[in-house]
Parts: sequence; C-alpha cells; structure tokens
Amino acid sequence: MLASGSTGNVTYIETPQHKVLLDAGLSGKKIANLMKSIGRDINDVDSLLVTHEHSDHRQSVGVLARKYDLNVYANAGTWDAMDGKIGKMPAEKMNLFPADTVKTFGDLDIESFSVSHDAAEPQFYVFHHNNKSFVVLTDTGYVSDRMEGIIKDSEGYLLECNHDIEMLQNGDYSWPLKQRIMSDRGHLSNVDGANTMLDIIGHRTKKFLRSPKST
Repeated sequence: MLASGSTGNVTYIETPQHKVLLDAGLSGKKIANLMKSIGRDINDVDSLLVTHEHSDHRQSVGVLARKYDLNVYANAGTWDAMDGKIGKMPAEKMNLFPADTVKTFGDLDIESFSVSHDAAEPQFYVFHHNNKSFVVLTDTGYVSDRMEGIIKDSEGYLLECNHDIEMLQNGDYSWPLKQRIMSDRGHLSNVDGANTMLDIIGHRTKKFLRSPKST
C-alpha cells in the first residue's frame, strides 16, 4: 500500500507479467513519486483498477490515464458516478469490470466482488497468481457470508478496520459522520476487523496486513 487515509488511497501490485495500481486517490505527481520511492516507474504500470468514486480513491484517474496511457477498469456504476469528476477520458481506455467476475491480465487473474459502502457500486478485488491469492478489502461497513466465501483462506490480506466504537462515539466528529462510519455502509470497527480476520484466515494464510486508514 503506497498511501492510505481520507487524503488518498493507492495500492501497487505486480507480477512478472503485469503491474497494477489499485485506486488513484492522490495527485498523479504524488503517485509517481511514491512509485519511485519503492524503486518502480509509473510508466511501467499496465492497468489501473478503481474500487469506487469517492475522491480519495479516484482523484487522478483521468490524469494517469491520459498522461501514462493507462487502461482503467471499473464497474458501470462507478464509471457513471465518476462522470464529470475525472476529466475527459479516451474511450478506448475506459474498460468495464463488473462485480463478481474474473479478468486475466498476463499471469494475473483478478476477481472482483461487491462490498457494502456508501458509494454507487463499490467493489474490491482478489489477485490470483501461481495458485496463490491476495485480497484487498477496505471501505466496507460489514463482511457478509458471501464475501467471506470469496476471500476465505487466501495467502495474504490487506484489510481496513479503522475505529474503536467507544472512542468514536465519545470523540469530536459530528453525529452524522459518526453514524456514517458505524453504519453497514461505512467502515469496519477494530472489533469487526478482528472477528473478520478470525473467520477468514486458514491454513494457507501467510500474511495479514491491517490498513492504517482513518476516517
């Protein structure tokens, strides 16, 4: 994960044959510099996947597509919700990636699945390579049985759980924002995240990363 938080989210995933950015919630320049910081060149990125239309996930989608000739993938609801927010996009760079489907990119199979968040049609992804899988799941208010069935017993996870319920309730946020965060279309609490982890890890699981995102 290159960046996480309400100021911007960017994750980079690579295999020998394909390099992917997941979300573009920072400026194009900042993302390029973050890539340099890990010894990678943004010019080598093949695809950009978008999870949903919130600004901290799609800020530079249009800029990156135009400047670096990137193919961008999102579902129909997200494309519609981003209309007018990402500038003019070359039609040939706008690709549909419906929920609950799998697309193959070289040696990387990417599986999409729907989540529960206050966006038009939010979805996240499982990345499959060489019979191993890595799950990225942030920005969901709860994890359903269906979602657990898709992501259970993967080799690696990146999961967001970002608040203690009691601290949130007694904190300085406005009541509408507190309600949003705690709702089924908000974000997982730390307790929810811990319970989810216990439910989904299996004998194949080797690494579990907690996203430090805060709302």
